[in-house]
Amino acid sequence: MLNILSWLFGIVGLIIVIPATIPFLGWANYFAMPFLILGIILGFLSSSTSGRTFCIIVTILAVIRLFLGGGLL
Repeated sequence: MLNILSWLFGIVGLIIVIPATIPFLGWANYFAMPFLILGIILGFLSSSTSGRTFCIIVTILAVIRLFLGGGLL
């Protein structure tokens, strides 16, 4: 059950991250981060690792986009 919740939080995060790759919308990645972090936490509590891995990959994409846009110090 926790793995399914992890996948759902990851999908919500991905839905926010995809439009955030457009220039001037990079700030939307900050809204995706809480969903992705919660998905990673739920993935760690789950016995399966697929949801956690998905959330980690989407988080890496969001962090790279923030880094390239100058959003992270």
